[in-house]
Amino acid sequence: MTETMRAAMYDRFGGPEVLYVGELPRPTPGSGEVLVRVRALSINGGELLARAGRVRLVTGRKFPQRTGIDFTGEIAALGSPAAGLAVGDHVWGVLPRSSGSGSAAEYVVVRPQQFARIPKGLDPVEAAALPVGTTAITALRDKARLRPGERLLVRGAAGGVGNVAVQLGRAMGAHVTALARADNLDLVRDLGADEALDHRATAPADLGRYDVVLDTVGKDLPAHRRLLTPAGRMVTIAFDSDRIAASLGHILAGTVHGRRRIRFFSGNPKSDLFTDLATYVEEGAVRPVVDRVFPLAEIAEAHRALEAGGVRGKYVVRIDQSIARDGSGEHRRGCCAEGSAP
Repeated sequence: MTETMRAAMYDRFGGPEVLYVGELPRPTPGSGEVLVRVRALSINGGELLARAGRVRLVTGRKFPQRTGIDFTGEIAALGSPAAGLAVGDHVWGVLPRSSGSGSAAEYVVVRPQQFARIPKGLDPVEAAALPVGTTAITALRDKARLRPGERLLVRGAAGGVGNVAVQLGRAMGAHVTALARADNLDLVRDLGADEALDHRATAPADLGRYDVVLDTVGKDLPAHRRLLTPAGRMVTIAFDSDRIAASLGHILAGTVHGRRRIRFFSGNPKSDLFTDLATYVEEGAVRPVVDRVFPLAEIAEAHRALEAGGVRGKYVVRIDQSIARDGSGEHRRGCCAEGSAP
């Protein structure tokens, strides 16, 4: 008899209400693959676009479709012996974009290059808030080559990538200016921002000049690109979902024209990036920010909450009730884990 698992999926494009939890065959790892029992995952903006059908040229139209990109959990089985890996190892990672599966499930199959060991001192829920930190490392260290003493502007500083970028910018010795909602300014200051400004009350013209602008918003890119110094670098990981063609056109043009070029990328991190992120965490330079935790059965509500805006860090979905930290299974809003339970 084929073993099954619970997984979140949808049979048509639409709002959060199209999501449901159903039964699928449990995957079996092949040679060179690893079966991971998923404990938790986070909700990312790209998953909202995919579910809504905004990027159907990429996702295709075959249903049911799965959701979820990142994961934390432990190795449940090895398809073949792998040096340094054993059943029971606690790991975190990101599914390859070509996998066609989703991490909002009880099990996933991945290759060793897609994951690494969870940092010491983090439980699966805390760790699930951080895989997007690999995007922040790539943006600031590898694309922008941020240097000590430079001025860094982070747009969307309280979000999943933004909050890690604030912490990394501080760790890398930059002067960090954070743009966020007014009710999140206390958070980004606590994470290390030298300046924290309300994005709704601060026009680009009111800002100074920056050596690096990290954009996680995707809107008004030309206005913020003009804030760069002559040798400045803009890195964006987002585009305007209301004007996809025009936004991508500007980004693509900006990658090849002018001195203040735009660096645009879509993360597909490998294990070495997760190891680098774990080092930042274990050294105390980066800590997870969990806004709220949802059970798998409420994944539609998690999508709805992210669409509403105002997230502080990450919304996390836990697969296993046994890892809930309190009776409700929810963290306090904006919890910043520092090695102890809230």
